[in-house]
Amino acid sequence: MLAETRYEHIVLNDARVPVIEGTTMKVVELVLVQAAYGWSAEELNGQYPNLTLGQIYSALAYYWDHQDDLDADIESRIRKVDSIRSSLPESPLVKRLKGKGLI
Repeated sequence: MLAETRYEHIVLNDARVPVIEGTTMKVVELVLVQAAYGWSAEELNGQYPNLTLGQIYSALAYYWDHQDDLDADIESRIRKVDSIRSSLPESPLVKRLKGKGLI
């Protein structure tokens, strides 16, 4: 069950994670893409034509109004990925590249 927010296009999913209504796009995912590429809202719209500019601006506004909580969520995700990555054996490709001195 989705919970409404004060933001027209943003709802909280069952896990209380903010998503863009009518999509599976999490607010943090859009923010991370924007941070990674430095795209404006209009450029994000070009990359994600299924999202309206209203949805994008609402997601960005939600992020800036809840930055501390969402940044903590992002950090938690990064720690989880790092933990999983460190528990996996080195891939055969990485081994070959290291063996050839390419990395």
